[in-house]
Amino acid sequence: MGNVMIRGVSFFMMAAASLSLPVYALPIAASLEKDRIDISVAGKLFTSYKFSASQKYPYLWPVNGPATGTSITTETSEPFPHHHSLFFGCDKVNGGNYWQEGNERGQILSQGPKIVEAQGERILFTDECMWRQPGQDPVMRDLRRVTVAAPDDTRRIIDFEITLEPLTDIRIEKTNHSLFSARVMPELSVASGGTLINAEGASAEKGTLGVKSPWCDYSGTRNGVTEGIAIFQNLNNRWYPAPWFTRDYGFFSPTPMYWLEGDVLKLAKGETLALRYRVVIHSGDAKAAGVADLFRQYANQQASKP
Repeated sequence: MGNVMIRGVSFFMMAAASLSLPVYALPIAASLEKDRIDISVAGKLFTSYKFSASQKYPYLWPVNGPATGTSITTETSEPFPHHHSLFFGCDKVNGGNYWQEGNERGQILSQGPKIVEAQGERILFTDECMWRQPGQDPVMRDLRRVTVAAPDDTRRIIDFEITLEPLTDIRIEKTNHSLFSARVMPELSVASGGTLINAEGASAEKGTLGVKSPWCDYSGTRNGVTEGIAIFQNLNNRWYPAPWFTRDYGFFSPTPMYWLEGDVLKLAKGETLALRYRVVIHSGDAKAAGVADLFRQYANQQASKP
């Protein structure tokens, strides 16, 4: 128990040192419900962290746009209804599946999130999750730290930090079903007229699939209003910048797992892998929202750290 506490303290000290956030304006608050954390901005629901034991993995949904107040991401939709909004998972982990339904092949089970900062200019919660198959010991633990804030009326920011800690030797085989991911609403997808663009200006699945890039942005128009969501990769992440797995139907994920050297990733018991991402939910498309400048600010903050 002592070692676990030390590891947890070390993780949160590291995460706190790595956190760099702009000055926020809009009040934000979090409340812990039975199987979710509800997060509101100026009294209106922005997102919920859902962690029921019946789920495949914890995920954030809805992820409401600042202009419409309706979710930019989908909780489930065809094709591939196992994509749940904004989430972290992985297939082919020691033969287990921590990505697709159903739960018999494996689940990422929350041990109960804790709200560290409940209100103010940002909220912060932590969670410990166990990766396990039914009736078996867990193969991996993850420690996650999520910070949410609203700089102004046009933006929401989610900083998602996760440290994976193998509890046994881990072997992850080549898979596109892996790591931090988002699935936008069908009406915002490229297939429905939306825009997927990366930092180099390449667009759609054709221009972004398998391409290394610091960020990608998905945006689209509903009822005359344009909104989008960008994912930034942290400069300190392993594989930075990782290539992207993208789909015109609305999925995008910065992941190296489909292009691994030797088609396998091995992590020894006790070895840790820390990954960090910033999600920007914004009014307008990537150009109107200044996503490129926002990423430069984020990257400069990371680069300036000792």
